[in-house]
Amino acid sequence: MEIYRVDAPADAVSFLKKLGCDRGGVNIMAKKIDTMLFAVRGISAGAANILKQDAISVGADFALPKGAVCCDRERYDGLLMGTRRQIEALIEKEKLQPLGLKSLADLLVGFMRKPHKGVKIMGVINANDDSFYPASRFRESAAVAAIWKLVHEGAHIIDVGAVSSRPGSEPVPADEELLRLVPIVDAIKREGLLSRATFSIDSYTPEVVAYALENGFSIVNDITGLSDETIGVLAKDFGASLVIMHMQGTPRTMQENPTYENVILDVDRFFEERVQRALSLGLDERELILDVGIGFGKRLEHNLMLLKNLEHFTRFGCELMIGASRKSMIDRISPAPVEKRLPGTLAIHMQAIRRGATVVRCHDVAEHAQAISVYEAIERGEIL
Repeated sequence: MEIYRVDAPADAVSFLKKLGCDRGGVNIMAKKIDTMLFAVRGISAGAANILKQDAISVGADFALPKGAVCCDRERYDGLLMGTRRQIEALIEKEKLQPLGLKSLADLLVGFMRKPHKGVKIMGVINANDDSFYPASRFRESAAVAAIWKLVHEGAHIIDVGAVSSRPGSEPVPADEELLRLVPIVDAIKREGLLSRATFSIDSYTPEVVAYALENGFSIVNDITGLSDETIGVLAKDFGASLVIMHMQGTPRTMQENPTYENVILDVDRFFEERVQRALSLGLDERELILDVGIGFGKRLEHNLMLLKNLEHFTRFGCELMIGASRKSMIDRISPAPVEKRLPGTLAIHMQAIRRGATVVRCHDVAEHAQAISVYEAIERGEIL
């Protein structure tokens, strides 16, 4: 007899299929394999003890501080743990319970969603002279050549913008933004590039977004996270997808002492409100892409916590985008100028993919295409 450790739930499911297990049995056993952990904050003493007993009754558990059984405090933090099957059974129990536990059950339902599959690479084209990474800056003729290069290297999406969003940057008037973008948008259409990739407009200016959508772009990358509902209306009217990014403050002020009570929960509340706003405008969750906004109003510790807990945000049922390409957080971990931050970029993005990111916004498409191919082969344990 021999034994080896299986790496992850997905691998175990593949192993079950290779064993020839019944399909229905595979689905049942898969839920027993996937272990889930949830941090619960500020639960009342009464609700905590009910949840503890209900969790134990289905084979899960809810870890609480010593003294919780005697209700020595009014509220507690705890850690809920169980397999997917146990958590699903617990949800049904909590739907019938008082003291806010029904609301907790509703939140847990979101975490039971299956994550989106497949990774898309979004290449970056900046039609301005002040982007933080000089190699991403292009004007009309150079931009077209650069786009063809990104397409050949494996970009699925090309994100075109004309306003820098680096820390401390100033807003640009709409007419200036249009002046920079119109020649590139027109050239993309003229050169037949719209059939070679999906195009995204990186803007929160309605006039600019409208022009891009009218000329074949199909994604709006809004770094203000739908602060202006006009952007959502335009996306809806043109059948475009919408990237909702979290940013604390504006590009000019965002790095002036950013603070959070709990960055995961604060960003979660932001997405809760903005996703509902988008749905109320007629957009579907399948048309929404969420971006936690690495470096946008965050300290290094905030960025690290968001990356480590990225899978949390799959609960909304939307795709997740990650964009940490060559950003300063890499320099703060391992000092390097922007030109030498590709290794750190790849490390961040591969970890983000493992945690649920399905769109990777980057400057180095060929390198990402290779890294993702190798990563996915390792995850499968085979080459397709």
